[in-house]
Amino acid sequence: MAPPLFLLCFMLCISHAHQMILLPLTHSVSKTQFNSTHHLLKSTSTRSASRFHRQRQAQNSISLPLSSGSDYTLSFNLGSHPSQSITLYMDTGSDLVWFPCAPFECILCEGKFNATKPLNITRSRRVSCQSPACSTAHSSMSSHDLCAIARCPLDNIETFDCSSSTCPPFYYAYGDGSFIARLYRDSLSMSSLFLKNFTFGCAHTALAEPTGVAGFGRGLLSLPAQLATLFPNLGNRFSYCLVSHSFDKERVRKPSPLILGRYDDSGEGSEFVYTSMLRNPKHPYFYCVGLAGISVGERTIPAPDMLRRVNRRGDGGVVVDSGTTFTMLPVSLYNAVVREFDRRVGRVQKRASKVEEETGLGPCYYLEGLVEVPTVTWHFLGNDSNVVLSRENYFYEFLDGGDGIRRKVGCLMLMNGGDDTELSGGPGATLGNYQQQGFEVVYDLENQRVGFAKRQCASLWNSLNRDKS
Repeated sequence: MAPPLFLLCFMLCISHAHQMILLPLTHSVSKTQFNSTHHLLKSTSTRSASRFHRQRQAQNSISLPLSSGSDYTLSFNLGSHPSQSITLYMDTGSDLVWFPCAPFECILCEGKFNATKPLNITRSRRVSCQSPACSTAHSSMSSHDLCAIARCPLDNIETFDCSSSTCPPFYYAYGDGSFIARLYRDSLSMSSLFLKNFTFGCAHTALAEPTGVAGFGRGLLSLPAQLATLFPNLGNRFSYCLVSHSFDKERVRKPSPLILGRYDDSGEGSEFVYTSMLRNPKHPYFYCVGLAGISVGERTIPAPDMLRRVNRRGDGGVVVDSGTTFTMLPVSLYNAVVREFDRRVGRVQKRASKVEEETGLGPCYYLEGLVEVPTVTWHFLGNDSNVVLSRENYFYEFLDGGDGIRRKVGCLMLMNGGDDTELSGGPGATLGNYQQQGFEVVYDLENQRVGFAKRQCASLWNSLNRDKS
């Protein structure tokens, strides 16, 4: 099938010698203040649960993306003569690139992290109502209807001569926020890329969404989709490697590499473990995969059937998501994992119930002496598609001084996603970015698969950045 016209006019000015573009991802926690570790964990666990659950509240009316990603940001420049710098959340759970434009009103945004100032887009060009981009933003409404809304004369609609009539404003909702925007085109530059006629949403009004999003999902308006149209080797494959930080102030400031395209990874150690993407008919922008089970130590716990496949209603599967912090599991699998984990750890370490209440995580333990924690392994569908997590991926250790005595505490960093029977209308589980730390996670769109490989992500950034220069 020929690519849409709005993507054909998207021009990429870059040498064919470029097989890879390297960009830094910055963790938003590095710019946010928290009163205590408990406050940080409670805020993060609450946000993870909200992102997972609120997307299902509208299951009987409209299909919503996950709430906008809220951990890792990506920066680039818009326009030229002069260009304007902008910082957005990098989000694999949504399919649109948008940001706030001046003048900008944000309702219920007090106290929320704001990565950038609203941009002035007086030099940008509005998208025509005839453009397939306009139809995509309006949930595939026909261009005839859109041009009628834009008050293009009937004879012009019939002769497809409404290029001077602009695409009407559109409404876009996340699980816990929304905005109204118009589509524009302008040049976009990041690293050595210079992209002309890039399509984006410009919002003047938003609800609980003060920061824009660089959507990396599977939609036609996403950044990878627009990039892939004229430069497939960059847009059809991207990966990121999130630096293991455990919320440490120094480590969280280190850049995590976002890699567009392919690089020579022969010297990076372990090979990728791949699992196939599952198509979700209701949420086509999600990167869904199938999960066969989770091992805690030597015991393997089978995953419920809903995590192995996605049905025609869009129920099931596991979303690999850059914007959710902690992994969410259906209660049957979560409880089985917790029971086995507690059987191994709880017989030696005392349960820290008060810490569980203050952080929203559990089980938590007061740690004494040598602490042995069972290995956790994810078994994805496929041949030998097993991913062994490092201890810091799922067990967070910190000092608790709530009662005046500082004691070492450890918490399991997986969360209860709710009753299996209530998880209809969307994914059955989410693999959060905390569990992805220390792995290069590749989205191979050409072969429709997701891969995981153990990496030292800070070292990978340094080596790729050195090679680039």
